[in-house]
Amino acid sequence: MLNFIWGGMVIISFIVAALNGRIDALTASALEGAASGIETCIGLLGTMCLWTGLAKIAENSGLNQIFAKLLRPFTKLLFPRLDKNSAALKAIVLNMVANLLGMGNAATPLGICAMRELDKENKHRGTASYEMCMFAVLNTASIQLIPSTVISLRQMYGSQNPSEIVFPIWICSSLAVIMGVTAAKFFEKYGRNRL
Repeated sequence: MLNFIWGGMVIISFIVAALNGRIDALTASALEGAASGIETCIGLLGTMCLWTGLAKIAENSGLNQIFAKLLRPFTKLLFPRLDKNSAALKAIVLNMVANLLGMGNAATPLGICAMRELDKENKHRGTASYEMCMFAVLNTASIQLIPSTVISLRQMYGSQNPSEIVFPIWICSSLAVIMGVTAAKFFEKYGRNRL
């Protein structure tokens, strides 16, 4: 559906530009936007590589075990059915740490790994388990202690104080997590098709 919406917007843009005699401005804007998109991707690539590499070092050095112990009270509350030594829980912890550091790009591969591990433990294939739903909520509405991707983008585009958004992000992401976890717990308890 989204492809149709974007396609429709592009077609309408060309029609309006042609009717107003501004095809040259439309072409220049399209090329400028494409160049800006490439610059942004390259700028974020370094940050993403750094955090992905640090996540791999943490995994290989056993640092993820320390993170797992620190986050154990939360993971035990949110994922009570998972064994504390399961591969799924380890992947969830690494994803949570990446999200806490504001590295959504680095958290994505870790999130995919966690979801695959959760699917292996799922008794009802083809249907999301409670753990999968809770993880999706946590991954989507994660608290970001250091929103490094947003800070990098703000710095890249010339912000005078790129880190001024930290406190508002703490408030918004905390509220999002509280609401998401509350909703997931509510549907686990009162949902019609409980597993």
